[in-house]
Amino acid sequence: MRPSEFKDGMNQAVQLQTATMIDIGANLSHESFRDDFDEVIKRAKQARIEKLILTGTDVVSNQRAIALCQRYPDYLFSTVGLHPHEASSYTNELNSVLREQAMHSCVKALGETGLDFNRNYSTPKEQEVAFIEQLGLAVELKMPLFLHQRDAHERFLPILKDFRDQLSKIVVHCFTGTKEELFDYLDMDLHIGITGWVCDERRGYSLHPLLKEIPNNRLMLETDAPYLMPRNIEPKPDTRRNEPANLSYVLEKTSECLGKSPESVAKQTSSNARDFFAL
Repeated sequence: MRPSEFKDGMNQAVQLQTATMIDIGANLSHESFRDDFDEVIKRAKQARIEKLILTGTDVVSNQRAIALCQRYPDYLFSTVGLHPHEASSYTNELNSVLREQAMHSCVKALGETGLDFNRNYSTPKEQEVAFIEQLGLAVELKMPLFLHQRDAHERFLPILKDFRDQLSKIVVHCFTGTKEELFDYLDMDLHIGITGWVCDERRGYSLHPLLKEIPNNRLMLETDAPYLMPRNIEPKPDTRRNEPANLSYVLEKTSECLGKSPESVAKQTSSNARDFFAL
């Protein structure tokens, strides 16, 4: 999106007066942000993003996220993990590196980890091994979990259940599933992350009635930048790269579906994020 479209934060979907937002999942270590990272952070602040959680997906992106957090202490925080797409690279040595990376003060959760049987860039067996090992690491370190699940609920759920009693807080990020999947997660006291998927009139409408089923203290918002550009942005941006400043569009649609004011939803979801990540 053109920087001019964010001038003084005036092109946002909703104009928050007192509330601020927390983006719990932004892949800002992605190469698409290398040339204008500082401008992206500036636009996020103009859009009343209070804090950002950067998503780690492999050893390299984890380290990059940690370095970015050190540039913006008390504003940027991160997760560290091995995404299921990268599960084929898992080794005991890599697990040791993840443990070391998790020791940084800016790291607030383990992940992104989980299962993705939609694309199978790594085999299901490789994904399960990497997932189970990272669950064990979360138990050892007593850290929250940032989880990914796509087309793998039938294996994801029983694996997670085996560890649930030993784990602390867990969020299923970028939830796009069914009512049955949602209730399975809520029955396990999981948090739910909602992205720009909810803004997609073609495939996100099935989420709309489900939002009211999520308890107030379990809902959090995220952009998953640079992915999942909200489709309710008007005028349409001239780029496909999403960024944290667009979280207000996720807030707008979520508030509409809940029948609540954006101010109240922003305050509640931000409070949930502060508690979950111990910010």
